[in-house]
Amino acid sequence: MAEFEPNIVAFVCNWCSYGGADSAGGQKLAYPANIRLVRVMCSGRVDPEHVVAAFREGADGVMVMGCHPGNCHYRNGNHKALRRFRLFERMFLQLGIDKDRFQLEWVAAGEGKKFQDVTTAMTERVRALGPLVISGFVPEEVSHV
Repeated sequence: MAEFEPNIVAFVCNWCSYGGADSAGGQKLAYPANIRLVRVMCSGRVDPEHVVAAFREGADGVMVMGCHPGNCHYRNGNHKALRRFRLFERMFLQLGIDKDRFQLEWVAAGEGKKFQDVTTAMTERVRALGPLVISGFVPEEVSHV
């Protein structure tokens, strides 16, 4: 039987973390191919609905990556992301999602190696958890009926 390969969605801020991914690529630092990048203007703009939608549509893990605190292009977006992260942790408990399936990271544009390290660690952690199964979670196409 083939080893489980998790689907991981990473919401990355346009100004820093997306640059970190680009820097990793420019340095030829391989990161897991199962990371799907979603470019957002700011990590503070990632809404709980976006995270739930990612899980509902098949993600086994979700990451939000933004600028280091104090370096946000929008001044305090990463502080907003941190407050939401705490909300996500409580929300996941209610949904029956292991909190280890979600991660918040600060990755600057020049930190290609850090981007590689955090995405690899997340992939390994979610791979060890196995596929996400949530009882009572209705697939997206059925929930609108």
